[in-house]
Amino acid sequence: MPKSQERCEEIRNEMRNKILHESMLYFARNGFAGTKISDLAKHIGIGQGTIYVYFDSKEELFLEIQKMINREEDIKQLKLLASLPLSAEKKIHKLTDTVMRQLKEDENFAGMIALNTQMLLEQDKSYASEGTTYQSELYKYTAKILSQGQKEGSVVEGAPLKLADYYWGVVYLYSLKKLFTTKYEMIDAADLERTVLREKKG
Repeated sequence: MPKSQERCEEIRNEMRNKILHESMLYFARNGFAGTKISDLAKHIGIGQGTIYVYFDSKEELFLEIQKMINREEDIKQLKLLASLPLSAEKKIHKLTDTVMRQLKEDENFAGMIALNTQMLLEQDKSYASEGTTYQSELYKYTAKILSQGQKEGSVVEGAPLKLADYYWGVVYLYSLKKLFTTKYEMIDAADLERTVLREKKG
């Protein structure tokens, strides 16, 4: 019995979503420049031609993944947090709580962190450096909070942007562990905050 048009559309959407999800993980591990469609197809377990049924090129596939993991709401929330009349220490606690929850519950969050960091590291002038707004904005507002904390005495000394890099570097490491390993010891809030907060005496 032939499949209904509805069922055919469902199957098509399922395959497209599978390609997007598996490609996100592959790009996160290998970067844009280090990904070949032929290798990606083998990783997914489909023919190379199947990818081209849904996407005209590697660039188009990559753009669709970026749309899928776009986290504009995260930027808005961090921008709001940076402007709240709270101590920097409380802001860092709130940011860490959010990051820890998302790392635990949302694989797309881990994929987004890994993928954006890969793009930042590649700085491929032809393509891959596009779309790193998330990373730069993330660093910018984190650095603003850290700068406030240095004035208040709760944050360690150092260039705020470099400290933001340490903080998000730890998040990146555990994003990779979540995506690509089955057994790992999860970071806790204290581990993450140790990169930026002064140790309390007594």
